[in-house]
Amino acid sequence: MWNQFFLLEEYTGSDTQYVGKLHTDQDKGDGNLKYILTGDGAGNLFVIDENTGDIHAAKKLDREEKSLYILRAKAIDRKTGRQVEPESEFIIKIHDINDNEPKFTKDLYTASVPEMSGVGIIKTALPDMSRENREQYQVVIQAKDMGGQMGGLSGTTTVNITLTDVNNNPPRFPQSTYLFNSPESVPLGTHLGRIKANDPDVGENAEMEYSIAEGDGADMFDIITDKDTQEGIITVKQDLDFENKMLYTLRVDAANTHPDPRFLHLGPFKDTAVVKISVEDIDEPPVFSKISYLIEVDEDVKEGSIIGQVTAYDPDAMSNLIKYSVDRHTDMDRIFSIHAENGSIFTLKPLDRESSPWHNITIIATEINNPKQSSHIPVFIRILDINDHAPEFAMYYETFVCENAKPGQLIQTVSVMDKDDPPRGHKFFFEPVPEYPLNPNFTIVDNKDNTAGIMTRKHGYSRHKMSTYLLPILIFDNDYPIQSSTGTLTIRVCACDNHGNMQSCNTQALVLSAGLSTGALVAILLCVIILLVLVVLFAALKRQRKKEPLIISKDDVRDNIVTYNDEGGGEEDTQAFDIGTLRNPEAREDSSKLRRDVMPETIFQIRRTVPLWENIDVQDFIHRKLKENDSDPCAPPYDSLATYAYEGNDSIADSLSSLESLTADCNQDYDYLSDWGPRFKKLADMYGGDESDRD
Repeated sequence: MWNQFFLLEEYTGSDTQYVGKLHTDQDKGDGNLKYILTGDGAGNLFVIDENTGDIHAAKKLDREEKSLYILRAKAIDRKTGRQVEPESEFIIKIHDINDNEPKFTKDLYTASVPEMSGVGIIKTALPDMSRENREQYQVVIQAKDMGGQMGGLSGTTTVNITLTDVNNNPPRFPQSTYLFNSPESVPLGTHLGRIKANDPDVGENAEMEYSIAEGDGADMFDIITDKDTQEGIITVKQDLDFENKMLYTLRVDAANTHPDPRFLHLGPFKDTAVVKISVEDIDEPPVFSKISYLIEVDEDVKEGSIIGQVTAYDPDAMSNLIKYSVDRHTDMDRIFSIHAENGSIFTLKPLDRESSPWHNITIIATEINNPKQSSHIPVFIRILDINDHAPEFAMYYETFVCENAKPGQLIQTVSVMDKDDPPRGHKFFFEPVPEYPLNPNFTIVDNKDNTAGIMTRKHGYSRHKMSTYLLPILIFDNDYPIQSSTGTLTIRVCACDNHGNMQSCNTQALVLSAGLSTGALVAILLCVIILLVLVVLFAALKRQRKKEPLIISKDDVRDNIVTYNDEGGGEEDTQAFDIGTLRNPEAREDSSKLRRDVMPETIFQIRRTVPLWENIDVQDFIHRKLKENDSDPCAPPYDSLATYAYEGNDSIADSLSSLESLTADCNQDYDYLSDWGPRFKKLADMYGGDESDRD
């Protein structure tokens, strides 16, 4: 029985460590048997002498790595190779020696212990340790084996101990009174200020809730808690009014939301502070007595009538005076106005419900001392209906009656409309006009539903005798005052088939077809075309005629240019005067044009010409021009030619043209030229001297 061997770990000898020996009864010592070892570590950790069966450990073993090895042994005949014994299994156990010191699983341990804790595995050495005084501690722990006896090994580790927080501190306000200022009329929800109570605890133990205790201002203000900063935010809950109250005093509580029952004996975990809020006065705009006004007025109200009133007041303590006005952007047509002092609204123009049933205007109230402070209020003006429109046909009716109509046939149903809107609804009545109470051709039947039917009254109608009938209808309503109108229905007589469908209503076509044939109409049309062609040809021939010459008789010498070139270029200068003035008596002389034949020594002022009158006599015009030229210091030299193209039939000088000089008498007397002034002196010398001079 050798199924188990024992071996010490960490063998440090020079030789291999002997484990044990395998032996079989079949071994005679003659070397015929061979021992073979297999299993865990066979061949490298454990070796066997195949002749003797001795087993040795080839390497140093460590029980902490492996404490048990399972191997199998065989004995084989060398000659035959057969096993002389069945294979056996055995175990090699490694005996432990104290070769390892104690080791902690972690190099560093972290532990937490609530402050104020009692006994534990790691317990506090001091009573009532406070996290607020010191939060972190470090402890070194040593472990020894062999019960701490001699030869035992030991190991150490470090433990970091943190004191966790408990809610053992109530919140405390750093000051007992807080003061905030708030303007009046601030929007609701406005933040007025922040307050904060201190709590040395952390986390949820430091969470707190703020509240306003019952008392002064509890209904005017509110306080909310900022979860991030643990501050209390004071907000406006209702509208403030300086004139109503100027100072509010609040009691604000701050309490922990997660108190610890173990420490309730330390006192209440809340604190109280006083918050004073001073309301500041500001200049507020006027306030209307209503948020809007509705005014109803009849449309027949007279211009200047008061239709309503608005009121506003100054909420400030000064109670400034207020003036009223209409926002003209809402009343572009200036239909309404308002009394600036008392707010009475009155009309400026007539009202018409049918064109504008509603008028929405805006009234402005402004402080007189401070025009920047103003308020607006909408005023809705409803125009009430008055029965001032007469009913009339709802549309234009194209009514016809068949020639073969029978009495009592309905040819048209008419309806009416009314621009008025009575509260009880419309009710219309239809009757013949009093002037024609009994119409022999048609009958008006009131259908009692605001419509009327037109019925035929006789048998058969003729287009040749009467192509169109006019039927006046009296329409009136039942409102007060009653309005009525007369609508005239035009009824044409038409040819219809047996089913009453209209075929033709043209009476002129019937007359033409009865009186003239188609051939006659074509002949008339051809005649008209021929006449038009003749007229066009006559006009074309007339245009081709030659125009008569302007001068028919040799006696007519108008617009002829006479040039005297006896003395050279001086007499050829026709640019000195503008002869166009003589051609048109109404023309103006261009006095600004300077002469071109003489270099002026000085620049003369521009002469103002006497304005010409309409339809002036040519002779008077020439005398005036002569007088102007005689007195003109910048007149042209005497040898300059002045051409008068038109002198008129009554001129005492007759014509000055030389075109007729060949037929004139050689002994003609030109002495009268001397009486014409200095401008005609040269001509007088030429023609008015002795015959020897003229030769």
